[in-house]
Amino acid sequence: MGAVYATVSDITAIGVTLTPQQSDSAEVLLSQASARLRTVAKKFGTSIDDRISADEDYGESVKSIVVQAVVRAINSISNNSPVLSQGSETNGQYSVSMTFLNAGQSLYFLKSELKELGIMRQTYGAIELYNTGE
Repeated sequence: MGAVYATVSDITAIGVTLTPQQSDSAEVLLSQASARLRTVAKKFGTSIDDRISADEDYGESVKSIVVQAVVRAINSISNNSPVLSQGSETNGQYSVSMTFLNAGQSLYFLKSELKELGIMRQTYGAIELYNTGE
């Protein structure tokens, strides 16, 4: 088991109040988020732990992103209705279409967060369509 990059007190330090049940959930989610981030980084050939030991500021960025992912997951698990990301309504012959942010209640990282950490980079390449024999 690897390092956990954030604690429950890091979540409460940014102004998020947690119930005792949410605190217990956050503890587990922080461990899972840290492991998931390490796994994603390995897929892209990066070691999070090595980069954290080399740069203290990078460690703070990792902590912030893990906290954000856990807060998203906790908000989707709560009894409150989940955050609406897209919605539409029609009045005649009433119709409703709603898309909720994190409706599956899963722990995830945004592409922008992975790019911020330098894990996911833009790549380019080319495919040779015709064999010219050269």
